[in-house]
Amino acid sequence: MPSKIIFTEEFCQPENLHPFTLTRRIQDIRVGILTIREKWERMLDLPSFDKKEDDYKDSPNAMNLTEAASDGSCFMIHGNVLPTPSLVKAVLKLKNGEFLSANGDEGIVFRFSKAEMMEEHKVRINKAVEFNEEILRLQFPWHICQLNDGAIRQDFQLLTTARKSEKLSETNRITNPASVFVEEGVKMEHCILNASNGAIYIGKHAEIMEGSMIRGPVSIGEGSVIKMGTKMYGATTVGPHCIVGGEIKNSVLFGCSNKAHDGYLGDSVIGEWCNLGAGTSNSNLKNNAGEVRIWTQKGKINAGNKCGVLMGDYSRTAINTSLNTGTVIGACCNVFGAGLTPKYIPSFSWGTNGIDRYGMEKAMVDIAAWKQMKGRTLGEREGIILKHIFDSF
Repeated sequence: MPSKIIFTEEFCQPENLHPFTLTRRIQDIRVGILTIREKWERMLDLPSFDKKEDDYKDSPNAMNLTEAASDGSCFMIHGNVLPTPSLVKAVLKLKNGEFLSANGDEGIVFRFSKAEMMEEHKVRINKAVEFNEEILRLQFPWHICQLNDGAIRQDFQLLTTARKSEKLSETNRITNPASVFVEEGVKMEHCILNASNGAIYIGKHAEIMEGSMIRGPVSIGEGSVIKMGTKMYGATTVGPHCIVGGEIKNSVLFGCSNKAHDGYLGDSVIGEWCNLGAGTSNSNLKNNAGEVRIWTQKGKINAGNKCGVLMGDYSRTAINTSLNTGTVIGACCNVFGAGLTPKYIPSFSWGTNGIDRYGMEKAMVDIAAWKQMKGRTLGEREGIILKHIFDSF
């Protein structure tokens, strides 16, 4: 059995997953209950590391392939591929020097050891093993919410099989309790949970305030707070340490972000350390019910007929902000202004007119203040990443 997983973004075109790959590797994107990294680690029962890409996002746990193979064989996995039970089964059958070919196309998982190393970044692969089932992968940011339904269902099975849920208070009304799983320390009274159409997972020490109505599939992360009277539809993921309220449908909040007040969030993805001001709402459907075209670095691409806002890390909106259908907001933006927002707001924007920039020094002070509210501090590596984005995008 290999000793580790090495994730690579090579050939995954991370630029197409802007704005979420500005501040993280693809494998650290949350879809379903878990991030892609966490899914693979659990399903293969192996620790994971990143392949050195020699860019500003290289982390302390990044290594080159020679280092990776120095103490045993490895699985090298494309960071945008979501594991499934059948895919994991095929991966586990690989031998050193073999790779898994997706439907006769490119390789997505490689197994190698020191014996297969040719150069620091070059591995000798002798045999392709065909995998002809569907491959789930993130190629554009709207795929995060489009794949979230199935991802929640699979992660629910992964996390809860052979485990027993904590008991819920009798003040709550639960439909299909067998598909509701509650971790330890959860506070919840006088709420309505309907798991008829999909499972509901509630993480450790989360608080669901009275009057909240939750319709699965839904995941609520550790330490998150769902405020009074919240209406939440599947397939929605609230990552760890978020605060949410109002109405939410088919959306993903990565973690440590707030949508704490009334307003609608639908078919959207919100990064980490974001805040939606009171009354902020997004459009997820054009008035003519037509295709929603999304800004990407390759030009505008159709994302289907429903897509809300795609907001990068550390960005915030003012009260009563109206977010246009299919809006892309970069990292570290302070979004305010009259009327509907533009469809694309670059990183470090101040307002929505595209003229003013959020000063680097002020942005760092403001981020540190927001993080302090959740008992966190702004790390040195975060500052380096944000400075690179400020200078380069």
